[in-house]
Amino acid sequence: MSRTTSAPPSVPVGLRVLAIVQAGGAGSRMEVLTRERAKPALPFAGTHALVDFPLSALRASGIVDVWVSVQYLSGSLDTHLAGGRPWDLDRTHGGFRRLTPEQGSGAAHDDGFSHGNADGLFRMRDDVRVHDPDVLVVLSADHVFSADLRPAIAHHLRVGAECTVLTAQVGVQEAAEKMVVHATGEGRVTAVEYKPDTTDQTTVATEIFLYDPRVLLAELERLHRELAGGGADGGGASIVGGGGAGVGEQDGPAAGPDDTGLGDFGELLLPALVSRGRVHALPLEGYWRDVGRPAAYLQAHRDLLAGRVDVFDHPDRPVLSPTPAGAPAWVGDGGELDGAMVSPGVRVRGRVARSVLGPDVVVEGGAVVEDSVLMRGVVVEAGASLHACLVDEGVRIGRDAVVGRPLPGTRTTDGAITLVGRHSVVGAGGDVPAGARLEPGTTA
Repeated sequence: MSRTTSAPPSVPVGLRVLAIVQAGGAGSRMEVLTRERAKPALPFAGTHALVDFPLSALRASGIVDVWVSVQYLSGSLDTHLAGGRPWDLDRTHGGFRRLTPEQGSGAAHDDGFSHGNADGLFRMRDDVRVHDPDVLVVLSADHVFSADLRPAIAHHLRVGAECTVLTAQVGVQEAAEKMVVHATGEGRVTAVEYKPDTTDQTTVATEIFLYDPRVLLAELERLHRELAGGGADGGGASIVGGGGAGVGEQDGPAAGPDDTGLGDFGELLLPALVSRGRVHALPLEGYWRDVGRPAAYLQAHRDLLAGRVDVFDHPDRPVLSPTPAGAPAWVGDGGELDGAMVSPGVRVRGRVARSVLGPDVVVEGGAVVEDSVLMRGVVVEAGASLHACLVDEGVRIGRDAVVGRPLPGTRTTDGAITLVGRHSVVGAGGDVPAGARLEPGTTA
């Protein structure tokens, strides 16, 4: 899917737009698959990394000042990011910048690792203030989507929003895992609920936000003072948040000297901004999915195979990646592909159904791979079978081994999917049950 295109039109002349891609922490919900890599480095569709999607959207939007904030195993992303070159961000002035935790002479809550995406922005406040953008775009890096953000920026400025939340429609069960957004017919947000216990609403934040930087920084600092016991000084909302925000009152200092207590956007920051009355919601067109959990990651690949993912369908905003081309894929005698996607270097003599194979995967004769995602360099020996599995790179599945089990229906849960960590080996005749987790380097 990588390609070279002419440079997209830029945002309006004179408008200073800064984008921050929050490439996150440990990604613990992906368990063994993120023990040795940052979650945004996880592959999608065989040849892309999750971080490609926000960076490609920013390039398509003509946004040239892009900071990528990486906290966890940042080295696992460095080669892929390549200094921003694949997205034409390697510039002499401005362009790509990678932000990592630092220690210095400042306060404890300014150093080290952040404790949520709002806390992360608070730690970057001085850098943002020096850059002095007119609009701050903040994106997460574990979502699959495609977007030209210029219309959203224009809308944000036209309505005078302090924050614009791009939204998507999901099922009610998934909505309970997200930030639910309540808005008027005109798009003004009246309330947010952060990971509610239950909900009958289906509109959620996509974790793509446009902020008025001056209001954002002032509100972060006000909330921080209030959390530290200094009280609010003028205007704004109390920490309780407004209108069904689902945020408990916070009265007292943060949990530790290095934790501001600001947490994620939906906990304190968005409820506080909503109460000011100038937060707007704007639907994100096209496919969007948060793939930060095993079931969601597998489902996104199912959607891809079913033709429901449109992110690669826009020649004016291609999904760019530094992934080099490899040898052509090859299907030998007896090989069978049924609703499958294969990457360069794949060699198949067995049966592959409803699955995505990363580069250089080998499926030997008589082996069966169904409803699974196999990452780079996995070898499935003759007679082995895999069902409902996420298998990390460099894994070898021995002859006649059984890994995972067919799922009883189309719906699944995290616990029903089998995860096999990087460079693990399942011996000949081995049996790895449904829902098992093999840590990286395991021999089973």
